[in-house]
Amino acid sequence: MVTTEQIHIRDPFVFVQDGLYYLYGTTDADCWKGGATGFDAFVSHDLTHWRDGVRVFSPGKGFWGTENFWAPEMHCWRGGYYLFASFKSPGRRRATAILRAGGPLGPFLPWGEDAVTPPEWECLDGTLHVDDCGKPWLVFCHEWVQAGGGTICARRLKEDLSGAAGEAVTLFSASDAGWTRRVTHSSGISGHVTDGPSMYRPACGGLWMLWSSLTGSGYGIGLAVSESGGILGPWRQQERAIFSADGGHGMIFTALSGIKYLAIHSPNQTPDERPLFLKVRERADGLEITG
Repeated sequence: MVTTEQIHIRDPFVFVQDGLYYLYGTTDADCWKGGATGFDAFVSHDLTHWRDGVRVFSPGKGFWGTENFWAPEMHCWRGGYYLFASFKSPGRRRATAILRAGGPLGPFLPWGEDAVTPPEWECLDGTLHVDDCGKPWLVFCHEWVQAGGGTICARRLKEDLSGAAGEAVTLFSASDAGWTRRVTHSSGISGHVTDGPSMYRPACGGLWMLWSSLTGSGYGIGLAVSESGGILGPWRQQERAIFSADGGHGMIFTALSGIKYLAIHSPNQTPDERPLFLKVRERADGLEITG
């Protein structure tokens, strides 16, 4: 067993089923280098004590990704369990791929197309959104490290999640939000970061999106509101970040107690990242962190 404070993880994602919490995330010791090994998941009854990491995905022979195994999210869809995750390899742009398994602990195997993001784009952090008509969408980031990036986009998926079913549509740019700051990449490209979109439906109705970027004080999370209530927006950015204390890539889950939590990693420096669960509540104008 390990405690929450002992888990080194980035981009945490929590799935709740049958009285258990499943924690997924970027778990390679140094996720920035080549030689990626896979993804681990942790299981808990109480969000404090966790069963040691269970390997839920290892790249098999011939799998196209070899580095930067990032941000796995586990979603149930029509009786199957699907892992949305980012991968990269020399000669191929970073992309979101979808893996499938028969249960939350896998083993997850490649499913359908190699990738569901545009092959000519550098992309990451794909998440599943199901619209009001029950149709699946991929919401993802076109990375700021590529000209034209620094945006969050959406793309229809096939009904079985085996591939894309439409063209990518840009929802908004990171520069639309006043709480973000411009940064310069080692390549010389300058822009605004987009990371970790996560969809949320508030009790009052409508559609919100959490997403991460860099603020004046470090990594942070902002909130965008769809003025139409649908995935295509238009999207209105809240003026201030909801969290700016050097933590991000957030998602909201409901605990077994009924309390809502925001899961993030903090701080943002390797190898110090740890999962952090913050209580949140809905307000008419957005989300409030309460503890």
